[in-house]
Amino acid sequence: MAPPVLLVIAHGSRDPRHAATVHALTGRVRAQRPGLRVETAFLEFNAPSVPRVLERLAAEGAAEVVALPLLLTRAFHAKTDIPSVLREARARLPRLHIRQADVLGPSPLLNATLGRRLREAGVRPGDIPRTGLVLASAGSSDPEAIAVIAEIARELRHTGWCAVRPAFASAAHAGGFSRTEDAVRTLRAEGVERVAVAPYVIAPGRLPDRIAAGAEAAGADVLADVLGPAPELARLLLDRYDGARVPVGASLSA
Repeated sequence: MAPPVLLVIAHGSRDPRHAATVHALTGRVRAQRPGLRVETAFLEFNAPSVPRVLERLAAEGAAEVVALPLLLTRAFHAKTDIPSVLREARARLPRLHIRQADVLGPSPLLNATLGRRLREAGVRPGDIPRTGLVLASAGSSDPEAIAVIAEIARELRHTGWCAVRPAFASAAHAGGFSRTEDAVRTLRAEGVERVAVAPYVIAPGRLPDRIAAGAEAAGADVLADVLGPAPELARLLLDRYDGARVPVGASLSA
């Protein structure tokens, strides 16, 4: 029997860099596991949509799908939008068994991806003890998501950075966190010699651009790239896929 199809569900963006990055990531997933069918769908802005891909898979005779949210935290899209789309698909396509996988974060593989991007941006191991790190995420009003970002910042503080501050790109969703530029300035005011900004986002777009603009405006010394199609991130997608796989006839609740 063929393994379940992996359906990676991204949010989507009007920025073409977003979809290009998502497709590059799913391409790396395919390369890491030859023979696994990997499909990509978007909640909005980009095609194909989630319902269209599921309908096509059902028409082609697929038996099982693992729907994996390309999301770093369990916020609104993971808790509401995606489960709703999948419930509707189950009702319309009763022969297609659909399982929703966990979101990607938190995970040591995400922390490893952050480390990769910071090294690529020029941070050397000897720089870390004198460098403050701003962990800049897109932003959320969900308490669970906010708590996860705060915990990741605390974990990173124990890896040698002289200070770590969580920040959000959008003040409207700051949840008590500073904006990127304010977090950089706070570290400077505390006497931190060097400041690096690490975007905790998967793909380019409006909010990552806002993170970059805030880092530049506040004079950060280092700005890392978005997580993107890193090998560690591709490995994490496969880990979440493996964790969600269930045999036909088992529970299919999201």
